Amino acid sequence: MSGGLYTQLLDLSCGAFLLAAVLVLWRHELAAIVRALALQGVALAAIVVLLGARQERGDLTAVGIALGMLRSGVLPYLTRRALAAPAGGRGGEEVRETQPLVNVAASLLTAALLTLLAYAVSRPLTQLDPTPATHALPVGLAVVLIGFFVLVTRRRAPAQVVGFLLLDNGITATAFLATSGVPLIVELGVSFDVLLAVLVLQILTTRMRDAFGTTDIDDLRELHD
Repeated sequence: MSGGLYTQLLDLSCGAFLLAAVLVLWRHELAAIVRALALQGVALAAIVVLLGARQERGDLTAVGIALGMLRSGVLPYLTRRALAAPAGGRGGEEVRETQPLVNVAASLLTAALLTLLAYAVSRPLTQLDPTPATHALPVGLAVVLIGFFVLVTRRRAPAQVVGFLLLDNGITATAFLATSGVPLIVELGVSFDVLLAVLVLQILTTRMRDAFGTTDIDDLRELHD
């Protein structure tokens, strides 16, 4: 693969990776949010596969394919299952993030500011080793910050699960872009930990809906009070 083609494909994959995080902030329908998460999984897998192809490392390419199956298939499927069969006749309310703590316009503006912050903070790192991968490093950091933002501003438990997965995807992308690949056993261990966490969160979300008829965190706080 030529250097120019590699850089263009890497920039395209990183752009799709960041765009998927922005789509999570833009959409209110939880099903659409999960689809954006699946798109981000595909973009993350493409980033890793491109790194493996550039370095001619078959193990890194295999990690990218495995990441694609997990992050764009298994995890979105489990998250989508957590949205299925809402209890208490509140289907129309449960499938939307009806009242996020921050509206869409303010969320998109915040995402832009967080992206600028990520580029400013990571500039010293990119100057140490100016390669196409390190130049894309701010994208991973920006997704980490956006994941934190989703966690603290969304009220539905499934949307907060997506925020957790955004955070993990951002950390994974940052690790691969900064180190040009991590050992296979490390990535497998982290991925299985994330899979276990999502399974636990799915069970908790289902139990919350069965017990209280909602996954709105504010409603649960009122019940506690």
